[in-house]
Amino acid sequence: MILDRLNTLSGADTRVERGISRRHFLQTGAAAGGGLLLGLHLPFATPEARAAGGNFAPNAFIGIDTNGQVILTMPYVEMGQGTYTSVPMLIAEELEVDLSQVQLEHAPPDESRYGNPALGGLQATGGSTTIRAAWEPMRQAGAAARTMLIAAAAKRWSVDPLSCRAEKGEVVDAATDRRAKYGDLAAEAALMSVPANVTLKRREDFKLIGTPAKRLDTPAKVNGTAVFGIDVRLPDLKIATLAQSPVFGGKLKNVDDTAAKAVKGVRQIVKLDDAVAVVADHMGAAKKGLAALVIEWDEGANAKLSTADVLHQLEEATLSEGPVAKNIGDVTKAMESAATKVEATYHVPFLAHATLEPMNCTVHVTGDGCDVWVGSQILARAQTVAAQVAGLPVEKVRVHNHLIGGGFGRRLEVDGVARAVQIAKQVEGPVKVVWTREEDIQHDMYRPFFFDRMSAGLDKDGMPVAWNHRFAGSSILKRWAPPLFANGLDPETVDGAVEPPYTLPNMRVEYLNVEPPGIPTAFWRSVGPSHNIFVVETFMDELAHAAKKDPVEYRLALLDAQPRAKAVVALAAEKAGWGSQLAQGMGRGVSVQTVFGSYMAQVAEVEVAKDGSIKVHRVVCAVDCGIAINPDTIQAQVQSAVMFGITAALYGEITVKDGRVEQSNFDTYQLLRMNEAPTVDVHIVQSGESPGGMGEPGTSAIVPAIGNAIFAATGKRLRKMPVDTSLLKAG
Repeated sequence: MILDRLNTLSGADTRVERGISRRHFLQTGAAAGGGLLLGLHLPFATPEARAAGGNFAPNAFIGIDTNGQVILTMPYVEMGQGTYTSVPMLIAEELEVDLSQVQLEHAPPDESRYGNPALGGLQATGGSTTIRAAWEPMRQAGAAARTMLIAAAAKRWSVDPLSCRAEKGEVVDAATDRRAKYGDLAAEAALMSVPANVTLKRREDFKLIGTPAKRLDTPAKVNGTAVFGIDVRLPDLKIATLAQSPVFGGKLKNVDDTAAKAVKGVRQIVKLDDAVAVVADHMGAAKKGLAALVIEWDEGANAKLSTADVLHQLEEATLSEGPVAKNIGDVTKAMESAATKVEATYHVPFLAHATLEPMNCTVHVTGDGCDVWVGSQILARAQTVAAQVAGLPVEKVRVHNHLIGGGFGRRLEVDGVARAVQIAKQVEGPVKVVWTREEDIQHDMYRPFFFDRMSAGLDKDGMPVAWNHRFAGSSILKRWAPPLFANGLDPETVDGAVEPPYTLPNMRVEYLNVEPPGIPTAFWRSVGPSHNIFVVETFMDELAHAAKKDPVEYRLALLDAQPRAKAVVALAAEKAGWGSQLAQGMGRGVSVQTVFGSYMAQVAEVEVAKDGSIKVHRVVCAVDCGIAINPDTIQAQVQSAVMFGITAALYGEITVKDGRVEQSNFDTYQLLRMNEAPTVDVHIVQSGESPGGMGEPGTSAIVPAIGNAIFAATGKRLRKMPVDTSLLKAG
């Protein structure tokens, strides 16, 4: 849904999810200055430019040097999800080279060339779109390069190109077994015409796609040569850390920096409207200097704000009708004739991202330019905001992107870049601004708080005839991409609520946009579904209980119209041993979802101790994500997403008191620890469908599975996350 809205906004061809015409894709786009128009045109250079230096660069993504090294300019970023392996697999498959032959370079900020076609041409990595966006274009790019290399060899040998084939980085003449390495053909291939049509390999001929591949970025991460944003080292680099107003919307009133300036290594104190930074020779000195500051804040209008205020605001909002996001049939009439009625309310809290790599950005502002070194999910926007803050034209700002130590949506925001440029404007030479963990958690941009009212009507057999879902909360897109917020609705926020996989004859979903005072919200791994799947799948479990039916069988009966969803439920239940005996105090819970273009079901096995504490022992996941590019990456993505989601289910909660976030580090914002990690069994359905997204689905699916397992173990229904263990104590 969100992909359609983004592409509609930009004017892009929404056929990108199903594949685009090859001729359309391979156009040179001369009318657009040779640029990538909304992600649908490869930016081909002229033959003369392609042949410069004897190298072969048929488009903005692929270059082949005279040694045969394939250089992929990567338009997406790597933040642990495996992009830097799975996308090269698409290129290598069509180019007929070994994966190890592909070398990666970060793409510079340039939306005309490197825009994400699944996100309306924004140069962004997010929304589990990378493989969906790259699936057709990257194979087309590889096939185009392969075709031109074959044409160059055929011309050299004076043979028909149809008699030649590409194989292991060479072109082979089938009749004579003559061979020419790609590097030897690079200069000649650069002079070939770009093909108007290319032939992609048949899926049964894939050699790489669908096979386990070792991560290309692993060796550098293991030996320490990988460079993340926080690793940037420059001559004469200074380090800064900062304190921002502890109250949302507060301002800096006064600073006594006498003691801070006396700290050895402290070079400068930078004062901003709502923050103060200490610039020093190293982080230790910067932190000591920051601690020595005596700061007086003007706390402003939110000085008394609390979590209870936010909850009350949202709960009150849902007492009134809101804009309708989905309406099927007549819910009111169906409810009147229902044999049984079920009602429930749910709410989920603010959540922090808590990435392993805290927020950081290195900036050097000079008289006529600005350089930014950062790990960003949205590079062109980072360049734009840096230019605005620095007061420079965009072309005077150079952004150098790096590996990201965890994004989860946090680095789809550019507040950290803006803050670093504000500080760097007052510093001579380059400065790296590093947020402490406390600053990172207490000044995050949080997953929104939501409050939901659910009601359903069941017929005499216990099956749903009416489904009503009304909820209130913040809209991220209203701020992040205002044109997408139309008629009071945000397609990202209602994702997972408006398209459940079940057959529901009468259904109504309403969303009320209510913004919490001063508290910034942002994308968080699985975004709308992280909230909606919890509510939908927990409530579906409640309906099964009201109908006195098994939760798996109840779901299967409602999934006839969604065979892929039905298949993953059946598979997960089978592999989990659904219905088999468990030890006392243990329960199994199930969930199913169709989000991010993938189908997923999870079964969680959970133990509830007498003191109410929770232990997740095992998670069984069945996933149909279409063609599995790299099964190893898919398994790793599910495992990591499950761990992320278990944190949200058991511990994740940002609370506010007196306008301040109460959590400050991992002692008060606890993450799932190694000794708590369950076994995660992943079963991938073999599918010929186009790839779906895999970075986020596991996070949204696990939370209701855990809640439903707790109910199975205790008979106590939890309608709020994280789990309140005090409600589960025996006796």
